[in-house]
Amino acid sequence: MRIRTMLTIAAIGSLALTGITAAPSLADDDPNLPSGVLSAATRATTGCPPEGFAITAGPVDAAMGLRVMSIDLLNCGEEPYTVQGYPIIRVLDDDQQPLDVSILEGTAAIAGGIEPSDGPPQPVTADPGEHILAFVAWRNTVTDVSPITGHYLEVAPANGQSPQTVTPNGGIDLGTTGRLATGPWRTPQTN
Repeated sequence: MRIRTMLTIAAIGSLALTGITAAPSLADDDPNLPSGVLSAATRATTGCPPEGFAITAGPVDAAMGLRVMSIDLLNCGEEPYTVQGYPIIRVLDDDQQPLDVSILEGTAAIAGGIEPSDGPPQPVTADPGEHILAFVAWRNTVTDVSPITGHYLEVAPANGQSPQTVTPNGGIDLGTTGRLATGPWRTPQTN
C-alpha cells in the first residue's frame, strides 16, 4: 500500500510539473481565458509544428528502481484535437536509432497501475491551447552487464500520426528489462 501511495504521489507530482514545464508562461497570456489555456496569439508564437500539436516529456520521477514520466501533448493548432488509445512510442539510442525494447500498453505490468494513468482508453479532446497526457513507466533492473539506455523517445499520438522526438531528462535507463509501459492518453486532473 505504501508503494502504491508513493507511486500515486509521484504520478500526480509529474502531472503538476508537466503543466508548468510544457507550456509557455501564462502570465503573458489573456487573463480572460481559463487557467492552462493559451490564446491563439501565444500558440502562433510558440513554434507549433504543422500537425497542430507539440509533444514534450515531463520530468523523470525515480523511486526504488521504478521510473515514471509524463508525456504531454499540447494542442497548438486551431481546431480541437481528439485521440483515443495509447501513444505510439519507440525508444531511441544516442544516434536516434531504435532500440530493441518492448512497449507495453498499460502500466500495470511494470508498476502495478499508476493512478490516475491506467484504465481503459477513452476518447480525450484537447481544445486549442489545452493539454492531454499519458504516463510511461519502466524499471531500472540490471541482471547482466548489458544494460539498455535510451536517450530519446519517438512519440506519436496514435497509429498513422506523425511522431515527434523528445529528450527525457536523464534518459531512459531500462537496465536489462528491455520493457517500457505506457498508460492511455488522459485529460489532466485538476484539484
